[in-house]
Amino acid sequence: MTQDRPGFGALMIGAELLTGKRTDKHLPELIRILGVRGLELDWAHTVGDDPDRLSDTLRWTLASSDVVFSFGGIGATPDDLTRQCAARAAGVPLEFNAEGRSTLEAVFGDRLYPHRIHMVEWPRGARPIPNPVNRVPGFSLDHHHFVPGFPKMAWPMVEWVLDNRYAHLHDADPVREYLFEALDTPESDLIDIMDGILQRYPAVRVSCLPDSGGRRAIEFGLRGKRPLAAAAYREMCDLIAARAIRINEIDPPDDNLYQNNEGR
Repeated sequence: MTQDRPGFGALMIGAELLTGKRTDKHLPELIRILGVRGLELDWAHTVGDDPDRLSDTLRWTLASSDVVFSFGGIGATPDDLTRQCAARAAGVPLEFNAEGRSTLEAVFGDRLYPHRIHMVEWPRGARPIPNPVNRVPGFSLDHHHFVPGFPKMAWPMVEWVLDNRYAHLHDADPVREYLFEALDTPESDLIDIMDGILQRYPAVRVSCLPDSGGRRAIEFGLRGKRPLAAAAYREMCDLIAARAIRINEIDPPDDNLYQNNEGR
């Protein structure tokens, strides 16, 4: 989270994710969806179907200012508890949403009752999120957005929320990470260079990962706004190379991003 935008979070809900029966697909796609709009995911949690734990989790996230996308548990079957827990966490009753009811009546007619109607029994104050696949909506409660667990439905619904309710947060100059390797040197010999880069470029994040395959290589990532991250990248490479340490540039910036950078 930065001063000019809220944080973004994700909740993946369902016991099947914790038992290994299903593998989550939402996290990498949400990261991609946010990324193409110049946004970043700040945190993610996976929660089972225990109503007390789920209510406590939602109570905590609702108390924050983060924009949260919640995946799963909004259907009408007895194991779908997200709607009820969201109402409990917000301290409001469940009620049948008029706009949601109208949408479902057009889809199901008389088959809406007595069970399917509960798919639009939401916490008071909720707003619909349109579903382009089968028209069964999700819902937004303040800055929380609840969508189904089915990826083909959930992902376009997330995109709709971002494009219709948070378009003002989209960034045409997205965050970018540039990567290089330092070869045949221990991390400890480069700590002073890393510290210096962090001091000179406080808006850039620096990460280092030793090679997991046993190579004598350290992968460095410099992540931030493109011109600033590019300038930090080039300066760090130059400082390391000045010590006669070999550099392998994996994903470098374009030269014009750092040659005339004035954003330090």
